[in-house]
Amino acid sequence: MPDDLCDNCGSKPATVNLTQIENNEMFSYHLCEDCAAQKGLEATTEPPTSPLPDFLAQIGDEPREEETSDSECSFCGLTFTAFRETGRLGCPHCYQTFESHLRRLLRRVHGGTKHVGKIYLPPDPTVSEIEKRMEALRRKLNRAVEVEDFERAAELRDKIRSLEPV
Repeated sequence: MPDDLCDNCGSKPATVNLTQIENNEMFSYHLCEDCAAQKGLEATTEPPTSPLPDFLAQIGDEPREEETSDSECSFCGLTFTAFRETGRLGCPHCYQTFESHLRRLLRRVHGGTKHVGKIYLPPDPTVSEIEKRMEALRRKLNRAVEVEDFERAAELRDKIRSLEPV
């Protein structure tokens, strides 16, 4: 983006990306620092960082009794203070060790501790299972015909017909 010019003035290099949604339409603007300042935006030259550690550092500005003890994971030794600084847990056991802290964090970030959003629904598994079963039945039918076991072949044919879509 440093080679792009400002969409507003067209003379200076664009250093700020502004995305606006107006009347359900999204507009993206690449602005120089001056034009961004005119629109009330601040340009930063610092590299982007993950907002999670900063957010975690702000949690509970007034430490509670249990936080002042700085609990530690018995498995990996990670302290809650270290988790707040990095935003990363050390091992699967940390979820149990810091459960109360994580519940408060999730409640604050997401408004609750239970997932209420969209869920992944795979394609109807019964369709693929039926197709696999029909394929196996067809192989058995072919074998029954090859060995001239026509009674068994008739039974298999009827099973295949009952599974076929109407």
